Amino acid sequence: MSPELIGGIGVVILLILIFCRMWIGLAFAVAGFLGIVAIKGLGPAFGVISSVQYDKVANYSLSTIPFFLLMGVLIANSKIGEQVFDAARTWVGHVRGGLSMATIVASAVFAAMTGISTASEATLIKVALPQMRRFGYADTLSTASITASGTLAFLIPPSLIFVFYGILTEQSIGKMYMAGILPGILLAICMIITVFFITRRHPQLGPAGPKTKFREKITSLKFVWPVIIIIIIILGGIYIGVFTATEGGAIGAFGTVIVIAALRQFKLKMFLNALAETARMSGMIFFLIVGANIFMKFLAMSRVTFMLSNWVGSLNIPPLAVMGVIAFIYVILGMFFDVIAAILLTVPILFPIAVGLGFDPIWFGVIITLLVQLGLLTPPIGMDVFVVSGMSGVPATTIFRGLVPFFFCIFAVIVILIFFPQISTFLPNRMTVK
Repeated sequence: MSPELIGGIGVVILLILIFCRMWIGLAFAVAGFLGIVAIKGLGPAFGVISSVQYDKVANYSLSTIPFFLLMGVLIANSKIGEQVFDAARTWVGHVRGGLSMATIVASAVFAAMTGISTASEATLIKVALPQMRRFGYADTLSTASITASGTLAFLIPPSLIFVFYGILTEQSIGKMYMAGILPGILLAICMIITVFFITRRHPQLGPAGPKTKFREKITSLKFVWPVIIIIIIILGGIYIGVFTATEGGAIGAFGTVIVIAALRQFKLKMFLNALAETARMSGMIFFLIVGANIFMKFLAMSRVTFMLSNWVGSLNIPPLAVMGVIAFIYVILGMFFDVIAAILLTVPILFPIAVGLGFDPIWFGVIITLLVQLGLLTPPIGMDVFVVSGMSGVPATTIFRGLVPFFFCIFAVIVILIFFPQISTFLPNRMTVK
């Protein structure tokens, strides 16, 4: 049996294991180990799994993960999320759809502090959803705005997806962070515009709230400016080369503790629980990375990626047509897989093809992140939709209906980035430290 055929069988086995609900990290490890045994034998297979564990987890770049996870957990467990939303509500809550717009703004801030969509969604379901219901917002608009804007965490740094992509493709994580800033801002603005037009056409979906005085608007910022300063310090420091992305994560985590203490929200029990939760999440992510790298070793031995890359290169079709096929694959995967699993499964196979076609690797990372993000909101099994449905009690079908305009919003941003890739590459190409 040829290595290429074994590689194809290994991919099928992996998919079967995942659909049988085996934990994704373990599924990667089992499929990769069995594939290496089939190609090289039992001894080399044990050699791979014994070396990968240390080689990959000891990667200095991975230390950014627990730091940013800690930031996210601390934000989720404090009152900062509520205060950020209240500040946004004070500024825009008096217009039609204003509370949904405030939700999007708050999600963008959470994204820049956490890199985790569920942290943002869980906070806003507790804080924003009751407010929107109080003022007569339809569940279609309120839950859709929470779900759609929650996925901004995948695009706006410190996105964990960019960390995984950078490690898998050997791209600078700092550059990936910078590449997500302008597209993330663009997407947030497009979502706000989407809410504006929805509520202009159907005012009953998002009625205007009470007006606030200018003094109240200014006062509301006192709880927000420390968070904004931390975000500026982290991203600015990475951009001008004062520190690396990993060091930025450490500074961000420390700064978040200081802010929580300054706002008199620090409790030792909360902090210890945050450390424990961060350790659990980090452990799961590191095991996922180990399993994915075992599977990547197997794919390299089977030459599947090399074969596919050569086959695509031999096709007489435009690169954008190939990109269209890749886009379709990611949207479908996003419906059924966790976003991290989708990236780990496909990047080792599709990245060489994209680079071979001349696509910028940084730009490609932003595009596939948006595509998976789109899949997470798409029926029949948009993963984030069911997360929000479970936390809010709103039927998934109701959320899907509300997400239709946001689906087109994200698709429009993808099209813009395809025709204007400079939006993604402008900041990375001008970083002080490459």
